[in-house]
Amino acid sequence: MSTTRLIQEFMELVKIDSVSYAEGPFQQDLIGRFQALGLTIDEDATKEKTGLGANNFVARLDGDTSIEPVFFSSHMDTVSPGQGIHPLERDGRIQSDQTTILGADDKAGIAIMLELVKRLKEQQIRHGPIEFILTAGEEVGLLGAKAVDMSMLQAKFGYVLDNGGPVGGIITTSPSMYRLDIRLTGRAAHAGLEPEKGISAIEVAAQAISRMKLGRIDHETTANIGQVKGGTAMNVVMEHLELVAEVRSFNHQKCLDQVEAIETILNEEVTRFGAKLDFKATPLITGYHFEDDHPLLAHAKHCLETIGRPARFERSGGGTDANVFNEQGKVVVNVSIGYEEIHTVEEYIPITEFEQAVVFALELVRQMPSFPDPSA
Repeated sequence: MSTTRLIQEFMELVKIDSVSYAEGPFQQDLIGRFQALGLTIDEDATKEKTGLGANNFVARLDGDTSIEPVFFSSHMDTVSPGQGIHPLERDGRIQSDQTTILGADDKAGIAIMLELVKRLKEQQIRHGPIEFILTAGEEVGLLGAKAVDMSMLQAKFGYVLDNGGPVGGIITTSPSMYRLDIRLTGRAAHAGLEPEKGISAIEVAAQAISRMKLGRIDHETTANIGQVKGGTAMNVVMEHLELVAEVRSFNHQKCLDQVEAIETILNEEVTRFGAKLDFKATPLITGYHFEDDHPLLAHAKHCLETIGRPARFERSGGGTDANVFNEQGKVVVNVSIGYEEIHTVEEYIPITEFEQAVVFALELVRQMPSFPDPSA
């Protein structure tokens, strides 16, 4: 019966549109659901700053204060196409009608939170204080989490419910990532009559790019130029060129070094050609790494073994709200909750994995130990 309830609530959640920047109605629905379960709500006032459709909020479940507090995190927004979702239960899984995404990323995580509270109450399981933090704008750059005042969270330790694959996956390593916005300015001239009077921005870029290390730099680091925009006409020496690039590395210093190397090469070529450079490096995520014997991982591994699942320690090439929490002093890993094929209309979640994710969350709470203070 509890699995049926989980499925029903999840289907209700995904039917409420919450594409990034339009999370407001969904946020209000969630606040009502948590309040109906007896949790208290602490909502911030960040949407004016972020431009998102909703604030972040924390739902608090009181517990035995002799047990270490813990928090769980999920995000409220979805990618597109995420309007008018029609979920279907078919062949042991839940999927959309394939005209939209399903929204299991990350409404499966939210459904797990709500079902966890219900089972804790029904089974009268002893637990410590639990906080559920729901963020906006995760899919558009972790904007909600980046705006959170971490003093909202009493708990030092947490689990983000926002990773795909069968239950048992734990992201122990995630990269740092920078966005590079590059604007090269040369000098326009008629390409047929007097090209020597011009300075071609694309030639500057070409010479610089030929010297850069791009793609797979080493086993920890990648770099990519993903967007190029410039030029006004076929017969005009290109004056302006804009590039958008990225650098990622599991080693934060290597990430910084690669950004610096790209900027240095660009400056050298700009100087050689007599052009100008506007270079902006924006940190998007800060990486984190946990050793396999870290207490948080040991706890998760033991809980997985309790429910008969092996732990899979994995590293991710991207970022989630877990990156932000760790950067801001919390101790957090992202765990798998079963969904597959996210950000596509083929997205689905197997019901057996969905149920196991709830069982896993229940064990994380049931067996929550007292960890040492990470700041000690």
